[in-house]
Amino acid sequence: MVAHPDAAHLVLLALTGLIGGIGITAIGPGGVLPTIGLFLLTGLSPSGVAGTAIVTHVATGVLGTAAYTHSGQLKAAATRRCAAVLALAALAGTPLGVLCNTLVEGRGFGLLLAFAVTVTGVLVWVRDRRAPHVPDDLAGPGVPPVRTAVVGFAVSLAAGLFGLGGPMLGVPLLVVCGLPVLAALAAAQAQSIVIASVGTVAYVVHGDVDWPLAALVGVPELAGVLIGWRIAHRIPARRLKYALVVCLLAMAPYLALHT
Repeated sequence: MVAHPDAAHLVLLALTGLIGGIGITAIGPGGVLPTIGLFLLTGLSPSGVAGTAIVTHVATGVLGTAAYTHSGQLKAAATRRCAAVLALAALAGTPLGVLCNTLVEGRGFGLLLAFAVTVTGVLVWVRDRRAPHVPDDLAGPGVPPVRTAVVGFAVSLAAGLFGLGGPMLGVPLLVVCGLPVLAALAAAQAQSIVIASVGTVAYVVHGDVDWPLAALVGVPELAGVLIGWRIAHRIPARRLKYALVVCLLAMAPYLALHT
């Protein structure tokens, strides 16, 4: 790892924030990119990586939620119910994820992150095949609450462990469960606020947040969130999805071998 990032690495970190922000609101799985960047380009410990990354998702969650409220997705009753269940599940899952992070060493963190990245890549691919068969009816019954709670708990557990928001795993899982893509994106943004807020408090208490790096990654990430929201509504995202799948699956072996 790079103990003290030089100018080139700082630029790369900012780019992971920008691209990650675009991915968060355009397709869901994008918040993992800042975590990957912090893990590969800095000398932070696993808890430092997760703590610094999760701080950035407080603002991105708020901005993403506001954007999807403005565009109408969070005004649908089914989507609001889904978001509420996800948020409640995050109150239990996120602290457990933070606790798990404190038990993981650097190599183990890399292996777990590689596994999570691989699972995400597969889920995005499955979601892309599943999404055309999901009716885009925001007024429908949505996903059953129990299933939503299970998804919310699993997502927040992983988010607390790796310093993620909700959309990375939440969006593809919700779509696979039958929720329309835009509704899944909207609900996951709302859950991300709870995950990031609870996770930030926990990591701050442990002194595991590098605030300058959080700002370096987080500011471009906010810009990316707005860009991604526009992409989700105006531009077919199929190519972006496939590029992300290839990128994640290509990164997984490197993360697993990185020490």
